[in-house]
Amino acid sequence: MTIAESELTAARNAWGTGLVATSQAYEADGIDGARAAASRMLDELYGYGLGPVLFKPTMASGEQTFRTAKKGALSYFVGHDPEYPLDGGFGLKGWRAVRSKTAASFIDGDVALWMGWVEMTDKGGQATTVDKSFAYKKDADGMLRIVLHHSSLPYQP
Repeated sequence: MTIAESELTAARNAWGTGLVATSQAYEADGIDGARAAASRMLDELYGYGLGPVLFKPTMASGEQTFRTAKKGALSYFVGHDPEYPLDGGFGLKGWRAVRSKTAASFIDGDVALWMGWVEMTDKGGQATTVDKSFAYKKDADGMLRIVLHHSSLPYQP
């Protein structure tokens, strides 16, 4: 079950679609709609069924920098969880488009690593670019699952 480069592209596109869907659900149906959309994205794209997911979101700090369970990732995307008081809901920022640019990828059988830049554009046309790394594992059903998600703002010397 070797992973193809085209599968990596499709997985990144699906992640972007999930982020946009979360933002649009928030605008249409409030926090409950956003929570449902983000939860769906996490279930469909992330490997929580395989074990802990190594998730390091862009804007997380202190004891909650690293999130290995779905609850922590969901809070990052939609906020509104008293256990994560600093989460503002990254997925609620009006995202309308997501594009990625590959720096490099590595594929070995059913595991693949990708790093590059992800540009997210909000409904006002403002773009935010982050440095991102994903690791994927192909599950028993042949689906790519994110098992590592690391994101950071570009270094500004």
